Parts: sequence; structure tokens; C-alpha cells
Amino acid sequence: MLGTVNPFELLGGFALSLVIGLLGYKRGALSGSGVAGALITGTLMFGLGGWEWGTLLIVFFISSSAFSFYRAREKQALAEKFAKGHRRDLGQALANGGLAALLAVLSQIFPSSLSRLFPPYQVSQLSSPYQGGYGGVWFLACAGAMAAVNADTWATELGVLSRRPPRLISTGRPVEVGTSGGVTWLGIAASLGGALLIGLFGGLGLAVLRQGWAQAATVLLAATVGGVAGSLCDSLLGATVQAIYWCDACGKETERRVHRCGAETRLQRGWRWLDNDLVNFVASAAGALVAAGIGWALLKGVFL
Repeated sequence: MLGTVNPFELLGGFALSLVIGLLGYKRGALSGSGVAGALITGTLMFGLGGWEWGTLLIVFFISSSAFSFYRAREKQALAEKFAKGHRRDLGQALANGGLAALLAVLSQIFPSSLSRLFPPYQVSQLSSPYQGGYGGVWFLACAGAMAAVNADTWATELGVLSRRPPRLISTGRPVEVGTSGGVTWLGIAASLGGALLIGLFGGLGLAVLRQGWAQAATVLLAATVGGVAGSLCDSLLGATVQAIYWCDACGKETERRVHRCGAETRLQRGWRWLDNDLVNFVASAAGALVAAGIGWALLKGVFL
């Protein structure tokens, strides 16, 4: 069953996304292709999901960009380890917001079909979760996805500033700062804060729509747990199967196929096809699934 799409909302979402994208480009947070990615994700989330969906994207973009620039000089030495810098390109934009945009599309194509997957629960008679931008389980999944990428970004940008060396999440052994899969208590605390922020704005969106405090609290809890779970999933993938390369010229580990020195690198571990952008996308999917599962378990028929 196809939901109702308002072309004026799509146009409004495009215009707002264009403004935000150009501001991000001017501030150095987005590359030219990154602006295109912001247009795609923003138009779909605002135009198909509604302002409550789009707000989560804005919160992620502003907060993650701010922490990317925070104490940037101290983090410059780590740039050679990371596949990309703080200026997000198309791949990063789609890796971070692509799943949420896809969920917005699915919420219009299948606005009520999920209720048939979980009988005997029915759509709540108190509020219709398939009207307007609020999309029930779809919105829960969106909040979880955005919480995951926000949590991961906060964990990366703040975790590298920890005074204690990171430990590989898969083995617990100490590793160099910036190593994929390395975690610190500061980074874990930051991931919790990043997920909580998205959960708060998601819950406030439902409170403004008068969907009920139970629903708002559920979004807060589900997004927070889903976000932290997605961030930890990102670290686990980074420690085990993400493609990590070695520069023989510099004798350093990196996520880049061509090191900053210009030398080609060789695969040291992981799957060559699983780069950082794909890891981020998978982590957002993990956050979406956890958040949707928690939300359904807590509210059952209210969201479905």
C-alpha cells in the first residue's frame, strides 16, 4: 500500500537540504560530492519522512561536524590512519544517512505492511502511526540508524583524545591511537552521549506531535541502546574484517589504499571490499534493527 507523497514537501526538503549542504560546504564540513549526498538524504528524509525525520539528520550533521573540528590540530597526526578526513564526501554522506533515507522511502511504499508480520497486534486506535511523517516502526529504525552513526562519530572524534591508550575491542590488547577497532572509556561514553542526543530529539518530535509520552520515552530508550550497539558493531567490524592496509614506505597502518605519502599500500588484514563507508552503513543497519526490536518489544501494538 503506497502512502501519500506531497510534492511540495519534497520540494521543501530539497530546498532546505540545499541550504544546509551549501553551508556545510562553505564551512569545510562537506565536499562537492558531499553536498550531493546531503541533497539526496535530506530531500528523502524531509520530503517523505517529515520534519521529525529530517531533524535527526540535522542534529547528526551539526553535532558530528562540530566534534570533527574540535581540537582538530591535535588530531592531524591521525589523518594518515583514517580513510577520509572531516570533509565528508558522497560516500560518507550515503554511509551515514543513506539507510535512514531508504527507510523514509520504505515507509511510503509499505506504510502498514509490517503490522501483518507481528500478529495479533494491530494498529493503535489512539494514534495512527502511518499518517504524516511519523512512521511507527520505520521512525524507530530511522532513529536507531542515525543514533548509531552519531554515536560512532562522537566516539571516534573524542575517543582519540583519551589520555589512556585504546584497546582492541576484539582482544583487549593495547593498540595505537586511531587504530580501527580500538576503543577507550572516553570513546564509549561519547558514543552514549551521541546516541542519547538523537534519542532525545526523536522523542521530542513525538511529544510535539502528541503521540504520547510512552512512545516518546520508547524512542529515547530504543535509539540510545540501538545507537551504542551500532557504534560497538562498527568497532568490532573495524577490529576484525574491515580492510586495513600497510604502507611499506612509511611503515604505518592505514585505511587508505594509497597512503598520504603517495605510495600504494598492501592489504594487511580484513576483506578488501569492506571499506570504512560500508562499515558505517552496516553499523547504522545494526542500530536500526536493535532500536526497532526494542521499540516493538516495549510498545507492541502501539507502534504496529
